[in-house]
Amino acid sequence: MPTELPGGGHALTLRGVTKRYGTLTALDDVDMTIAPGEIVGLLGHNGAGKTTLMSIVAGLLRPDAGQVGVLGRDPARQPHEARRLLGLAPQELGLYPPLTVRQNLLFFAELAGLRGAAADRRVEEVAEPLGLTGLLGRRAARLSGGEQRRVHTGMALVHRPPLLLLDEPTAGVDVQTREQLLAMVRAMAAEGTAVCYSTHYLPEVEAMDGSVAVLSEGRMIANGTLKELVGRYGDSGIDLTFSGVPPELPLPWPQVRDGGVLRVTVEQPHLAVPQVMAALGDAAGALVNLRLVQPSLDRVFLRITGRGYDESAETPETTGTAAAVTEPARTVGVAEEEPV
Repeated sequence: MPTELPGGGHALTLRGVTKRYGTLTALDDVDMTIAPGEIVGLLGHNGAGKTTLMSIVAGLLRPDAGQVGVLGRDPARQPHEARRLLGLAPQELGLYPPLTVRQNLLFFAELAGLRGAAADRRVEEVAEPLGLTGLLGRRAARLSGGEQRRVHTGMALVHRPPLLLLDEPTAGVDVQTREQLLAMVRAMAAEGTAVCYSTHYLPEVEAMDGSVAVLSEGRMIANGTLKELVGRYGDSGIDLTFSGVPPELPLPWPQVRDGGVLRVTVEQPHLAVPQVMAALGDAAGALVNLRLVQPSLDRVFLRITGRGYDESAETPETTGTAAAVTEPARTVGVAEEEPV
């Protein structure tokens, strides 16, 4: 055990964390902190290293270099202590299909040390905001995909972990389920839980108004509050779509052409519209659309990585529902197993 484990009052601290699979570097010298009560939206295209990072924090993988601190515990060296302090809901559903919803939640509550009335009370507390109260007596195998996703998340947080890791928690769910899950996350953060929230749906991160960490090819390329990153990278402007090649306009602001679209970057686009229209001249006849673009997380991600975020996955509304699994995923909750 290192003499000075990462901590400093943070629920989660990563220093120089590196993980390789042969010649592939999944994480490259990653630094990251999450304070109690903070929600961090972990963003990145598929293969960026998000799931690897969460698996290392949960003690399921060992880093090749660097240090991880979960409230001062090292998940690799103190797996049992660290796991009692965190809850993990991975992408793959991890339910016991023959058991009822109540039995699934109770099982993970008891793994965390809750017993008797305390465990029963906590199951009721988790079930109500997740919309599971009326489903507690139903077998998990008979639930819809969205209902299973809510139970799956409830199993990770039933023991009130100080650190909650959610990897694509709204994948394949409907709008109502998504709102219930987001409300639960916000409520837990308000009570002091630190949350690492990986998602491919950027409006969720904006709705939670927390911090943002962007991974790209295993490297942490941006980290800060949503407001800071939007202020630093989120440009605003005017998009003009033409039926042919966009013209060159005599304007004092930067212009970029992408196919039939001309983007004029300007801080107050609504005030610049009259000058832009006046500069069109004869090209106005080829203009088919004009759109004002305000700073957003999507614009931030595009500017940082050079790619739009919606290229990496479908939104929760368009993905299919998740099917039940026959074996529980060992990465959910705090099961007392040795890390792989």
